Amino acid sequence: MSYLSNCFILLIPVFLWNVIFADKLPELYRRNNFWNNIPDFIKILENILRIIVFFFPLFLKLEIKELQQKIGLLIYVAGIFVYFMSWLMQVYFPGSSWSQSVMGFMAPAYTAIIWLTGIGLIGKSPFLKIPYHYSIYIIFSVFFVVIHSIHSFIVYLKTRI
Repeated sequence: MSYLSNCFILLIPVFLWNVIFADKLPELYRRNNFWNNIPDFIKILENILRIIVFFFPLFLKLEIKELQQKIGLLIYVAGIFVYFMSWLMQVYFPGSSWSQSVMGFMAPAYTAIIWLTGIGLIGKSPFLKIPYHYSIYIIFSVFFVVIHSIHSFIVYLKTRI
């Protein structure tokens, strides 16, 4: 198996989506606003977890052989759909009651756990001969999404004060 068929490939649609639509999001999501006045420990922890969650898939084999991996693929596809829809709501309906609500505003942050879990279930086997269980990636993903969601909640609160 080639090192090129790794789970990092599953992140490419997310990266492309973010590049295409980031400038279309409402002003609060823009980098200069989203990262403004966020506690340093949140920034640092979020970025450390982001590095782990987004680079570790390079070391996971992309295989869809076992039932768990097939379920993971379904969760990944459903998660990508939900995640993309959460962005589209903010891009095309920023004034809607959903987009203005805390759940709607934070949806691009917390819905990532769905597709990240899918990647974790698909990437059962690392290329390296190390002890590994897929739950390790999912646990790091949960921590990342929790911190990212806290960050998003802080940004949301700034709009209400």
